[in-house]
Order: sequence, then C-alpha cells, then structure tokens
Amino acid sequence: MSHGKLREEKTCLNCGYHVEERFCPHCGQENIETRQPFHYLFTHFIEDFTHYDGQFWKTIKYLLFRPGKLSKEYLSGKRQVYVAPVKLYIFISFVTFLLPGLLPQHKNSEKEEAENIRVIQQHNQTKPIETTKKAVDHLEKEGILSKTVASNTQNAIDSVKKADENDDMIENSFKKEDAPIMKAHNLKQYDSIRAKDGSGIYSLLRPVAKKMFEMKEKGLTKKQMIAKYSETIIHTLPKALFIYLPIFAFFLWLFHNKKKWWYFDHGIFTLHYFSFLLLAILALIVLKNIVSFLPDYTVLSLLCFFAFTALIIYMSIYFFIAHHRAYESSRTTSVFTGMLLFIVNFIGLLLMFFLLLYVSLITMH
Repeated sequence: MSHGKLREEKTCLNCGYHVEERFCPHCGQENIETRQPFHYLFTHFIEDFTHYDGQFWKTIKYLLFRPGKLSKEYLSGKRQVYVAPVKLYIFISFVTFLLPGLLPQHKNSEKEEAENIRVIQQHNQTKPIETTKKAVDHLEKEGILSKTVASNTQNAIDSVKKADENDDMIENSFKKEDAPIMKAHNLKQYDSIRAKDGSGIYSLLRPVAKKMFEMKEKGLTKKQMIAKYSETIIHTLPKALFIYLPIFAFFLWLFHNKKKWWYFDHGIFTLHYFSFLLLAILALIVLKNIVSFLPDYTVLSLLCFFAFTALIIYMSIYFFIAHHRAYESSRTTSVFTGMLLFIVNFIGLLLMFFLLLYVSLITMH
C-alpha cells in the first residue's frame, strides 16, 4: 500500500466523486496530495511494481517453495493477493537480464592481470642479458678483463640466453597447440578444411568461426573469448524462454482436456514456471560468482557446490510437482504426462536456445 500523504479534501481529483477513505470507490484513484517528497517517486515505483504490502513476497514464496500452488490459486480466482503473472515474469526477466552484468569478477580479473604481468616480464627478460654482454665487451676493450675471463663470461651469458630461448620455444609450442580454432589457425585454413568436410558442420559453424578469428586478431585471449561467450549465453536464455512461452503453453494445451483447461490456463502455468526457471538460473549465476571469490577447497566453496547441485536437482523435479498440483491429476497420470511434456519441451527449448545463441554469436561485437 502507498504511504503518500492523504488529501484533506474528500473530492476525487480524477472523477470528482466523494471519497471517504484512501481510494475512490468510483474510479479507484488514491486520494493523496499531488506533491510528495522526492523519495516517493522511487518508493511508489517499487510498491506499485512489486506490491510491497506483502503481495510480492507471498508470490515469491509460493513460486519458489510451493510448486504449482500459485497457478492453482490464481486460476481459482484468488488474484488480488498475488502479483499478476505477466508483471511477475517481466520483473524477474528484467532482474535476470540486468544483474549478471553488474556482478563483479574479482578473482578472474586478478588472474588475468597476473598473467599479463608475467608475459611482460618474459618479454623484457632478454634486455638485461644484452646489456650485460655489451658491458663485458666494453671491459675487455678497456683491458679491465682478460680475454679468457671475458670469453668465459660471454659463454655463460650465451648459455643462459639459449636456455631462455628453449623455454620460450617450449612455451610457444604449447601456445600453438592451444591456438587452433576448430582445427584451423585462420579463416583461410578453416575454409580449406570446410571444403574437404562432407558433413556440413564446418559450413554451419563458419559464421561463428569467423567471429572467433576476428576476436583473435583483435588480441583477445581464449579466456576473454570464453567470457564473452558466457555473457552471450546468459543474455540469450531469457530471450529463448520468452519466445518459447506460447509454444510451451501450446504443448500443455495439446496434452490436456480441452474442455476443462483453456489455453489461457496453460499460459498462466507457463508464466509461473518460467518465472521460477529464471529465478533459479539467477541463483546459479550468483552462486557461481560467490565461489569465484572463495579460496579453493574451503568449507564454504564445498557448501556452495552442494547448494549448486541441490538447485539443479530441484529445478529438474519442480515441473512434475507443479504440474501435479496445478492440474490436480493422479500421480501416475501426472508423472506420465509430465515426462512426455518435459522431453518434448526440453528438446524444443534447446533448439530455440541454440538458434538464438547462433544468431547472437554471429552478431556479437
């Protein structure tokens, strides 16, 4: 409920109707002062969007811990005490899309920085050796060092330099082994492999490979490319779920009694189920970030791993519990129908996801 200051006048500013309490009985507008404190702009937005008076938290509690209960309550007509399904889904989608980009990646950044420092140090490693050689030559010319001592010193320096070159050669060989992208080092080599390939996989993946080679030419490391792809995957999933919403509801309609359940009913169930999936995905992302800040092999990281596993299992069985509760079918029927729906929709959603991911990867900047 809004906490804006009430007007002393009892005439509604919207329709002119007499208002005895906070809300106009004729049009429903709240009879509050037209000017409020600045913070009211933000608190009113939160209250209006999440039903701050308890509706939002009750909705989230049922959504997370009472699978199917929210859909059953809403379809039975109890709608005032819950956040509307469409508004709930839009809000959760917005948070899922926005939050991962705001989460810090402290541990990975430190590792990359340390790797960059190590590469710079190795690059500058030969400079002291060359300087030392020049210094020995100068001392020999000045007569400070004998030819024998100077020669032995130069040989020792050359040995160190050769050892460093061998190390660099080994390191570069490992880098070359890691360099190929789909068995190719560049797009020209990739096209050559594609011409010989009869399966068509290389032709299908050429736009993705082209994008990867472009990023490689810009100097991006494999870690940076993986980070970019991970970000693209996170942003693609909510899009795939949104586009797949009516298809998921259609399959529900196809597998249930058409007289008892309307397409609208299946749409409500789908909105609630997909809202749960988005929240669960968000929880997995947050857990992954928490683990990245923890030292390896600690009790906390182990607890996070168990929480991660438990959440994956809960996501897997959530649909069956929700389906059984919302559609009020017998356990056997619910499990059988649920299995068919789960398999069909899993394949369909996976295809939708990969299609959108493919488009996102080839258009990625």
